[in-house]
Amino acid sequence: MFRRRPADSSEDLLVRLAALTARARELAETQRSRVELAVALQRGMLPSDLPRFPGARLAVRYEPANHGLNVGGDWYDAFPLPGGRIGMSIGDVQGHNIEAAAFMGQVRVGLRALASVTEDPGELLGRTNDLLISLGADLFATCTFLRLDPVAGTLECARAGHIPHIWATADGRSGIDDGEGGPPLGVLRGVDYPTTLHRLTAGGVFVLLTDGVVEGPSLHLDDGLDRVMRLAGITAVAGLGVDALATSVMKLAATVGHEDDAAVLVVGHDGGPDEPSGTDQLSSTDQPPGPHPSPDPDQPPGPHQPPVEA
Repeated sequence: MFRRRPADSSEDLLVRLAALTARARELAETQRSRVELAVALQRGMLPSDLPRFPGARLAVRYEPANHGLNVGGDWYDAFPLPGGRIGMSIGDVQGHNIEAAAFMGQVRVGLRALASVTEDPGELLGRTNDLLISLGADLFATCTFLRLDPVAGTLECARAGHIPHIWATADGRSGIDDGEGGPPLGVLRGVDYPTTLHRLTAGGVFVLLTDGVVEGPSLHLDDGLDRVMRLAGITAVAGLGVDALATSVMKLAATVGHEDDAAVLVVGHDGGPDEPSGTDQLSSTDQPPGPHPSPDPDQPPGPHQPPVEA
């Protein structure tokens, strides 16, 4: 015959409940501290403010992925180079943890250090790639590096596995850069990264971003890039400014269907000292010749210019 186990008294139940509640609160506090530490580490490795440069306008927007410990390694940077030029980078490290955030800091610092001794963006990515491989890290990073000469109106670009950037002009042309790139940083030693040359005049904008802004379960990459291109075209034609464009582009991150780091860097060009302010034109040596339709909703889409939604 089984004997019934005596029921716990109300006092025992209250004691157990209090212990469980205290343990849950302790775990929640520990988790929150770890998240705050990871976010602080990530933000501490990013520039606190963008420098100001004559002839150029820069705007940035950044949102970390802080769901649980999903803190990634997206970064942006802008800094002066010799000869009045401007160095800019944006990138994304593999993974979503504290290690990815720490690796992001290594990549960003490596780019800055090598940019002072290496002028060509493609060569800079190549040296940074070899440096990261020599450190023996198990992670890799995608990256775009730009070197802008505001006086000459030239923009040199090299990409390491990163998504394309967007360009738009004040006269209504826009496109997605399809220049050749190389593999991500930290994968293969001795890689050559080609450099693409763009020529700018007043009113043109470039938009650099990470895939957390334009790609996810709810938004295909091509569709996301097309949306950014439309926003860039409208902004350039209307002269709304780089800050308004950066804010509008960042809003796309809420539509991708997942929580990921999201970074946007917008570059606007005011023109050199000898350039008339009314000349609003931007072109790239890689863009095909021929007419480029204006952002008119009644015009059929071209190869890089879908109709703009009213």
